[in-house]
Amino acid sequence: MRRIICGLAALAAAAFAGPAHADVYPSRQITLIVPFAAGGPTDIIARIVADHMSRTLGQTIVVENAAGAGGTTASTRVARATPDGYTIMMGNLGTHSASVGLYPRLAYDPRTDFEPVINTAGTPMLIAAHKDFPANTLQEMIALIRANPARYNYGHGGVGSTSHLTCIFFHHLVGAPVQHVPFRGSGPAMAALLGKQLDYVCDQTVGIVPQLANLKTFVVATPARLPTAPDVPTSTEGGLPAFQAVGWNAIFAPKGTPRPIVDRLNAAGRAALADEAVRKRLLELGCEIPDAAGQTPEALRAHVAAEVDKWTPVIKAAGVTAN
Repeated sequence: MRRIICGLAALAAAAFAGPAHADVYPSRQITLIVPFAAGGPTDIIARIVADHMSRTLGQTIVVENAAGAGGTTASTRVARATPDGYTIMMGNLGTHSASVGLYPRLAYDPRTDFEPVINTAGTPMLIAAHKDFPANTLQEMIALIRANPARYNYGHGGVGSTSHLTCIFFHHLVGAPVQHVPFRGSGPAMAALLGKQLDYVCDQTVGIVPQLANLKTFVVATPARLPTAPDVPTSTEGGLPAFQAVGWNAIFAPKGTPRPIVDRLNAAGRAALADEAVRKRLLELGCEIPDAAGQTPEALRAHVAAEVDKWTPVIKAAGVTAN
């Protein structure tokens, strides 16, 4: 009888321990991994959103930059992390969609090895060159690189990054195999472009909009012009209507993270995206903020799967692999 009573007491204690533990999350600092160097679009968005989420959750969210292999090194690390909500990441189109087509030996599956938390910001893609680049329109640029692709180069935030993927798509459309220069993030690539060590980049609004006055920006890969860059023609206006590309940045947790923790993080992310100051900063950078229906974990899971299906054939058609 004593054993039975002790056993029942242990079960009761365990039953109460689970909810109590979930209720106190988070009880310590959270690490948000950004799989690129500081200063790039994903890093900027992560810091804006994480700052507000920290206040909502009552715990500091520390942003840790861990660049390498187009973001897949850090993504692998997060996929293998303890699923307790204290190690999460800001993934993007490159790490969680393009990676499937680019890396034949990818160590994770973005569709199944993470718990989606929230899609934070869409980022239309633009093509911009340094001020002395010898072209003034998209068609002039295309003519130059088609005539002599070996003469020009472009930079990106690492093999498999959103900026790399977009340029692969662009060069596939125009038939110009231009040399590429990988960096450990879009921030360093932008610095090289401004220093004229690169000819051009394909990058997200977050990286290009603040530098519009210092660059020649040829096109935005969207159906409509951007409010933050009204003078930049759309791809249709530029004569390349098939060039449509919008990046995105979203928070993920390791697979197996308890749903109450995912929901807690999602609620904090929603609060950030509803905050007027956060929205103003993101919109000024040219971001597109998902509506309420697009901010659920289920919507993000479906979005990742759809993006894998969209970009994998594009990458295979271009004949590009990363390893």
